[in-house]
Amino acid sequence: MKVFLIAGELSGDRLGAALMEGLKELVPDVTFEGVGGPLMMTQGMQSLFPMDELSVMGIAEVLPKYRHLVKRMQQTAQAVLDSQPDVLITIDSPDFCLRVAREVKASSQIRTVHYVAPSVWAWRPKRAVKMAKVIDQVLALLPFEPPLMEAAGVRCDFVGHPVVNEPVASDAETHAFRMAHGLGEAPLLVTLPGSRRGEVSRLTPTFGEVVALMKQTRPDIQVVLPAAAPVVDLVRELTTDWAHQPIILDPNGMDESAALIQKRSAFRAADVALAASGTVSLELAASATPMVIAYDMNWLSWQIMSRMALVDTVTLVNLVTDTRAVPEFLGPDFRPEAIAPALLTILDDPATQQQAMDMTMEMLGRGQARPGLRAATAVIDGLES
Repeated sequence: MKVFLIAGELSGDRLGAALMEGLKELVPDVTFEGVGGPLMMTQGMQSLFPMDELSVMGIAEVLPKYRHLVKRMQQTAQAVLDSQPDVLITIDSPDFCLRVAREVKASSQIRTVHYVAPSVWAWRPKRAVKMAKVIDQVLALLPFEPPLMEAAGVRCDFVGHPVVNEPVASDAETHAFRMAHGLGEAPLLVTLPGSRRGEVSRLTPTFGEVVALMKQTRPDIQVVLPAAAPVVDLVRELTTDWAHQPIILDPNGMDESAALIQKRSAFRAADVALAASGTVSLELAASATPMVIAYDMNWLSWQIMSRMALVDTVTLVNLVTDTRAVPEFLGPDFRPEAIAPALLTILDDPATQQQAMDMTMEMLGRGQARPGLRAATAVIDGLES
C-alpha cells in the first residue's frame, strides 16, 4: 500500500505521524511519500520540501508568498501524479491541500482523503460543498462535524482528537520541572504566543505587557514560555525588553521525547495559561490547566474574517462543550489591560473551567481507541468500500 500525505502545520505533523503509525500497524508493508514535519519523518517519510514553507496564516500574510506557494502546490500535485499512490491524504492547511487535491483529481482517479474537516460551522460554510468535488472522504476531529460534511455529499468519519491519546505529565515530572527551574511553590503562568513567526511577532510584545501588569498585583508570579523550535531565536529577541524575563524552554538540541516531557511538565505545572488561539487550548485542557485565549492578526485579515464568522468563539473547549468557559480576547479586544485581570481572576479561582475541560476530553474520545488508529481504520475502510 502506497500513501502520499501532505501536512503544512505542526499540528498537522502530529496528526500525520499518528495516522502513519496506525497504518503501519494495520498494513505492515505500507510506504509513505509527501510533505511533512519531523514527526512524520520519524515514521518513514522523506519530505519533498520543508513543511514550514506552508505555515502561513491570514489573508494579508499569504499575499507576499503567493507565487512561491503556487509553485509548491504544482510541484506537490505533480509528485502525487508521478507516484500514483493508493490514496492521497491531505492534512489540514485546506487552502494549499485542496488545491493539490483538485489538480490530482483533474488528471487521475486517485482516492483523496482530507484529515480535519474544514470549520464550516465557523465561517465559509460553502467550503463543504467545494470540498466534496475533490475529496472522497473526510476524517473529523470533532464529534459534531460529520453531519455537516455528509450533508454536502462527502463521507465523513469522526476519528477522535489526538490530544486525548497524548501523555500528560506525571506528578513526579511536574515536581521535577518546578525544582529544576527554581520555581518552588510560586504561582506559575505559562505563555504560548504560537508557533508561526508572524503570530509570534504580533503576540509576544503584548503578552509581555500582560505579564508586567500581572506582576504589579502578584509580584510572586513566575512565567514560563515553551517556544516552538523554529521560532526560539525570535522569542528570545522579542522578550528581551519584558519587564519580567520568562523562562524560555528551547526544544532545540533535545531528543523528541525529552522536549515533549519538558513542554507537558510546564503545562501541568502552570496555574494558568495565556495562549494564542489554536489546538494548544486542547493540550492545556488535557493537562487541566485553566486558560485565557488571546489573539490578534493583520488588520485586513481581521476585518474580513470577523465579518465572515458564524460563531462567537474560536476556542475548542468552548465549542465542543457549547459553553463559554474560556475567556477570549481577540482582535480589538487584544489589550493587556483586559487580558491581565482575566488571568488574575482565574489564578484566584482556577476551578471555574474544570468541568468544561473534563467534558471536552470525554467528547473528543478519551478512553476509546487511539485516534491515529481510528483514522487509519477509516482510511482503509474507505479504500475497500
